[in-house]
Amino acid sequence: MTWGNLALADYQARFDEEPGYLDFARLAPIGRTVLEEETALSDVLSHLRFGSVGALLTQHDRMREAVAAIGGFRPDQVVFQPNTSQALMHVAFGLTGGLAVSPTEFPSLTFAAQRAADALGVLAPLWLETEDGRVTPGNLRDQLTPSVVAVGVSLVDFRTGFLVDLEGIRQVIGDRLLIVDAIQGFGVVDAPYEVADVVAAGGQKWVRAGMGTGFLAVSDRAREHLTPVWSGFVAGEDGAYDDVTAPVAGAAAFQISHADPVAAGRLAAALEEIRAVGVPTLNAAIAERVSRVIDFCDEFALPVVSPRAEAERAGIVVVEPPTDQLTMLVASLHNHGVTATTRADRVRFSVHATTDEETFAMLRAALVSFATSV
Repeated sequence: MTWGNLALADYQARFDEEPGYLDFARLAPIGRTVLEEETALSDVLSHLRFGSVGALLTQHDRMREAVAAIGGFRPDQVVFQPNTSQALMHVAFGLTGGLAVSPTEFPSLTFAAQRAADALGVLAPLWLETEDGRVTPGNLRDQLTPSVVAVGVSLVDFRTGFLVDLEGIRQVIGDRLLIVDAIQGFGVVDAPYEVADVVAAGGQKWVRAGMGTGFLAVSDRAREHLTPVWSGFVAGEDGAYDDVTAPVAGAAAFQISHADPVAAGRLAAALEEIRAVGVPTLNAAIAERVSRVIDFCDEFALPVVSPRAEAERAGIVVVEPPTDQLTMLVASLHNHGVTATTRADRVRFSVHATTDEETFAMLRAALVSFATSV
């Protein structure tokens, strides 16, 4: 992969999120590049001058090329989706046979599996047993059955921050389809997407393209195995309007209508910017910031339950304080303006390459307050 020559400092200067924001795994603030792209395309849409419709309709192709450049796909293997959940619904409803998936995966994957099983009766979920939700080649190998035709995993687990070993899983599952929900890492994790058959991701988190943006990438082999159950008129052969024609051969079969050109343009702009600075550069900046958060947690005796080794983590740090201290931790973060996610008995921090010194100072002040309260 060849990356551009945009300096990290220039990339960072394009974002203006408020200090204290440590919740990129939930929703990431967009930067000026995406905001300006949205404004420009919305201006075209508001006037629709002579000849301008064509410029809007080219945004889907632009988006496909941008996704392909980051993920190593061909553009014709990519199709726009408004979110990861819809992309995975397309996949699950088109699958026949057993799908091995952990019940602790993000609900986009588990709901798609169960809804398809209930509606069509041709998909059979095999609910994997895992240790704290982590799918590894070892625990997967022991649970696969002959009826399993596909395995669904998250690139990065949203609960634990665990970075899955895609290459190891591919070796274990053989010629079964490998379906990857990549929303918690696409754009900032230099993953071997080429070993996957299906990759789905939304752009509202690490890509920083805003809500309503996403994609589905389908390998040629996966396209042969998946039935495009939800396939609208824009996915018909020859673009015929008078006849209901068969779905096209490529990934374009998995669409219902035209993509939102403004959303497709936002996603394309964000990914073009990522390609300019380089995924390895962003990954290294995030890794350094994750280490700093872990050091803070260790300093204030907060138990870190997410991976510490760089090879097993991405941009997420999860802590699990004693039950009687959770409320004090959440209150301290709130009082110092630190935004994080609290689920059950855990607090999740997630950093990006733009996380600055003021944010770290706010986090440290919050943890000092917490330690004092304890």
